[in-house]
Amino acid sequence: MSTTVISHGAADHDSHDHHHHHETFWTKYVFSQDHKMIAKQFLITGIIMAVFAMILSILFRIQIAWPDAEFPILEVFLGKWAEGGRIKPEFFLSLVTIHGTMMVFFVLTAGLSGTFSNLLIPYQIGARDMASPLMNMLSYWFFFVACIIMIASFFIESGPASAGWTIYPPLSAVPTAIAGSGLGMTLWLASMVLFIASQVLGGTNYVSTILNMRTKGMDLWKMPLTIWAFFLTAIVGLLSFPVLVSAVVLLIFDRSAGTSFYLSDLVVGGQILPNEGGSPILFQHLFWFLGHPEVYIVVMPALGLTSEVISTNARKPIFGYHAMVYSLVGITVLSFIVWGHHMFVTGMSPFLGGVFMITTLIIAVPSAVKAFNYIATLWRGNIRFTPAMMFAIGMVSFFVSGGVTGIFLGNAALDINLHDTYFVVAHFHLVMGSASIFGMLCGVYHWYPKMFGRMMDERLGYLHFWMTFIGAYLVFFPMHFMGVDGVPRRYYSFTDFPFMEKWVSVNILVTWAAIISALAQVAFLWNFFASIWLGKRAPQNPWNSNTLEWTTPVEHFHGNWPGEIPEVHRWPYDYSKPGHDEDFIPQHIPYSQTMSSNQLHDFEGDEEAIRIQKAWNKENDREETIIH
Repeated sequence: MSTTVISHGAADHDSHDHHHHHETFWTKYVFSQDHKMIAKQFLITGIIMAVFAMILSILFRIQIAWPDAEFPILEVFLGKWAEGGRIKPEFFLSLVTIHGTMMVFFVLTAGLSGTFSNLLIPYQIGARDMASPLMNMLSYWFFFVACIIMIASFFIESGPASAGWTIYPPLSAVPTAIAGSGLGMTLWLASMVLFIASQVLGGTNYVSTILNMRTKGMDLWKMPLTIWAFFLTAIVGLLSFPVLVSAVVLLIFDRSAGTSFYLSDLVVGGQILPNEGGSPILFQHLFWFLGHPEVYIVVMPALGLTSEVISTNARKPIFGYHAMVYSLVGITVLSFIVWGHHMFVTGMSPFLGGVFMITTLIIAVPSAVKAFNYIATLWRGNIRFTPAMMFAIGMVSFFVSGGVTGIFLGNAALDINLHDTYFVVAHFHLVMGSASIFGMLCGVYHWYPKMFGRMMDERLGYLHFWMTFIGAYLVFFPMHFMGVDGVPRRYYSFTDFPFMEKWVSVNILVTWAAIISALAQVAFLWNFFASIWLGKRAPQNPWNSNTLEWTTPVEHFHGNWPGEIPEVHRWPYDYSKPGHDEDFIPQHIPYSQTMSSNQLHDFEGDEEAIRIQKAWNKENDREETIIH
């Protein structure tokens, strides 16, 4: 797949002496237009949001584990929402709502894609910066304001939104329905509109940068899998996020303009509402048309990072590069035609349910291709178990174990029994939550030296991995069995139902596992922030990687490379190549310097290069290896 590439190497940039611009504190650290600084801003904001969301999850887990107990300390921090030391039912719903919203959108979408798309796209394709640095800066600040508004909703009298992270009507559409349906819901909607603006600005930038700003020699088949993942993720986001905006706009009309897009035949507090003719199912269609692609917006960047880290640390070429790219393309296309599997219990026609069931089972195929290719890459590799590699392998583990349960839920008949139970909570927290968090963490550990010029502490990294990995499985694996037994999700207390009493001890185990997993993040937070100043200084290429970002100096300056941008000659996965004196060959090394390790298929049909290589082989009595 060869395309015309606009090379912006030496000619138009060297005269600009990028790294001698005078920058103030505000232009360098706050309103920066440098992709590296914006990546750090996204990452640190994402980490803060993750801590916030984690605290919320611990609060509602305490309520589920000990529903009748009183914890006076809760009243100290939560005030009227935990009078007498017990969380109120309406605030419990708010905790669940904001936890889900923050994790899915602010941490796993903006924190993951925003960080690594910004950091790696210019670095790995050989660009000075993004296509539009100004749009890039605006993307972050829209996101930041969205975060502030969401957190601010905790400080209003009626409390934050409490209609679930999916904000189904009528709870979200009738301002008087419950406490969280009022101003809290309005703030949630305002926050999400700003967040989506951020994602559209970012996605437009990512796509245009990848298509137009690759360095000389970087055709599409020489791009690392990270770039393919970010490229396709941005396309999915650009096509699906505007649909959620349309759903939100109609919801705002229903809330404030007296329309009836989602409302019909409702009685609230003994009053019959005038709304007629609307359908809450319409909202579900619009929401899940974003909501399912959103799963892949979250997972695909994690898969891209994992591909790079596994190949680098197994010291082997990634197995099935083309298959990996085609599987990402397959996931991208199929992600738009499976949203109905979230709606099997809405009374949809069995024929339509059958169609969505088939597309859902088909999307498991490209996902399985990726899983098998990871295993094949690891097979007989010279594996280095760095913290990044541990998190990458952990990501594959969660992706497989969480994905398997998706086959149960993708079956329309089985889903009717399982849909509103803890089985669904277990499934998506493993395949989307844990897998993507582990992909994000593997990226943080691997590219930390490139971001901050320092190394993180490996021992703390291993401690962080094992406590989080074991903790995540202890939290979410038992929930499958609760779900099969029919324990419903979203319930404030299970003590009123005799058949659920046997699960009280399991809920206590899950809550303790969640608390210990949360404490494990303290090791990560200390490691992350302390290493910025105290970590060992990083060499230029600490992992002996092949991609272009490791050819830039450790010291950051605007423009990335001090001289010409390197020209790309080969694909990014030439590891452990027979005949070469080192176990890696960076992308910018020409084939003329590696005659002893070149294979004829490396030249992609270039007759002149093949002729020269054959002549060299003959002259040096080297056997020719031809791989078809």
